[in-house]
Amino acid sequence: MLATMERVNILQTADSLAEMVLQSEAGENYLLTLYKMKNDREAQQKIRKFASLKELYEEAQRFGKYHPDYKRVNLEIREVKREMDLHPSIAEFKRAETEIQGILDEISMKVGHAVSQHIKVPAGNPFFESLSSCGGGCGSGGSCGCSA
Repeated sequence: MLATMERVNILQTADSLAEMVLQSEAGENYLLTLYKMKNDREAQQKIRKFASLKELYEEAQRFGKYHPDYKRVNLEIREVKREMDLHPSIAEFKRAETEIQGILDEISMKVGHAVSQHIKVPAGNPFFESLSSCGGGCGSGGSCGCSA
């Protein structure tokens, strides 16, 4: 791939857009809540506990109900995840993360559709999926019923 001036300009514009997102109220809130969560010892302890239990959970899932600790691990991981998700700094971070993801999804949709209405833009937000004929969820336009 050759680095033409046009590509360089597009990349510089993308960097500027990213900087604007980070400097927005939502971006600053995201960075602040990330900092708070990373510096919250209790939150980090809950995250580590969940991560270590997740490894055991994935092992139990490989064998399914035949794993000797299947029920215990499934119950325990749900409890630990709920405890982690309800911790104030983690919950606040997740809300900020969802807000910034919404902004990024909207930017993706606008950029993609500025090029063509037929561009498939991946977005985890069902709001954006309902706005396009395909929703970005299919790969070939076959079984999903879109008109791409």
